[in-house]
Amino acid sequence: MPLPTPNAPTSLEELSDLLKDDNKVKIAGVDVDGVLRGKIMSKSKFLSAVKSEGFGFCSVVFGWDILDTPYPRELLVANRANGYRDLTAIIDLSTYRRLPWEKNIPFFLCSFIDPDSGKPLFVDPRSVLKNVVKEGEDLGYTCMAGAEFEYFQFAETPQSLEEKKYTNLTPLTPGMHGYSLLRPTRNLEYFHDLYDVAEKFGIEVEGHHTETGPGVYETALAYTEAGRMADNACLFKLMAKSVGMKYGIMPSFMAKPWGDLPGCSGHIHVSLRDDTGRNVFAVSEEEYKAGGKKDAMFKDTRFLSQEGEWFLAGLLAGLADVIPLLCPTINSYKRLLGGEAMWAPDTASYGYESRAASIRLIGPPGNSSSATRFEVRVPGADMNPYFALSAIFAIGLRGIRKRLPLPYGPIGSPGVTRDTLVKLPTSLESATQAFKAESSVAREILGDEFVDHFAGTREHEVEVYRRAVTTWEVERYLELV
Repeated sequence: MPLPTPNAPTSLEELSDLLKDDNKVKIAGVDVDGVLRGKIMSKSKFLSAVKSEGFGFCSVVFGWDILDTPYPRELLVANRANGYRDLTAIIDLSTYRRLPWEKNIPFFLCSFIDPDSGKPLFVDPRSVLKNVVKEGEDLGYTCMAGAEFEYFQFAETPQSLEEKKYTNLTPLTPGMHGYSLLRPTRNLEYFHDLYDVAEKFGIEVEGHHTETGPGVYETALAYTEAGRMADNACLFKLMAKSVGMKYGIMPSFMAKPWGDLPGCSGHIHVSLRDDTGRNVFAVSEEEYKAGGKKDAMFKDTRFLSQEGEWFLAGLLAGLADVIPLLCPTINSYKRLLGGEAMWAPDTASYGYESRAASIRLIGPPGNSSSATRFEVRVPGADMNPYFALSAIFAIGLRGIRKRLPLPYGPIGSPGVTRDTLVKLPTSLESATQAFKAESSVAREILGDEFVDHFAGTREHEVEVYRRAVTTWEVERYLELV
């Protein structure tokens, strides 16, 4: 269970009191693409579902793609053979919120259960992350995380996108204006609503500003427990798109909308806390005062604890095998192809305060010891935050369990070059092949059922793309071949 939201009910009595003036409730679960799928329920049906510990929810949400096309190669969860049977949706009372843009209707997230086994559905994003977080707890750790989204704003609507055939779209503002104090004033109400409505919705925002690119914003969500962070990140996208409708604006979390401009990241910050609340990645007070560990192999890691080094080694060892969970779409890899030129990492690298590396080490001497953490810079804004966090913590915890040593030094150290570093997959096809390989770290940490199902969904995505005739092809070949 994630960290409860403020005012989350802990009993049926508290729930009934919270809903005393309501006649309906909105609920949603999360599919493999990170899309919220849900509906409105009458209050009486909702309360009945809570009392009976679940209600039926069509499994087709795990049997079709992001545009509701059923997977031609049917997968285990939902298919014609089982009649696209119902799953059991379990309402998570700890996620209680109200939708400020939708008549303040009460809202709850759900997790999905296999009705035959009574166990959490093996591809349910919230359940996958819950299992990984539990692994951390079994080792004595609380998984902590933060997320940052870069996202374009377009002065468009779903209707105008269709009329324009998704070409020649109008950015909210022109030009490259990162960290601009001037640009937000052109859309002042919208810019501030993104922050203020998020806060009303129970999503604490740490930073909010323009990023370089036409109409690009960046929003950093406040650090919290990993399960709550994933909920906040997923719901932030819903909130931004809903607020945008009010202003005729469409925010897009697509990783690379423009080929010649930087893409949109979804950087994830991670750390572990012990049962006293101490940051596990931080060195001891004595080591901190002494200027770091005396036996540190590298200057960049002198303020990183032994557990922190093992976790970092786990990230480096497993990163290439879990990339589809960080970069899940065809378009994700157009961002990675920018490489260091656009601060989009394409190698398994690390470095202290290095934005050219896949993993940026943050901590002393530039930050407090309690703030020691890793910023994983591979994910794009199009990530499913549940799967991305699951992958990052799972491979990091694997590093601690196996006490993996750092395989090489930080970026820029002797002998560490782009030629010597592990290369990350730069297409969804190659990433999926690595992900589903028999020897993949992904199979070890997440299990065969999950890997086979998710790999099947990505192979579907690759096949749909392979058959598509793009505008680029038409412009290049139509006249001259």
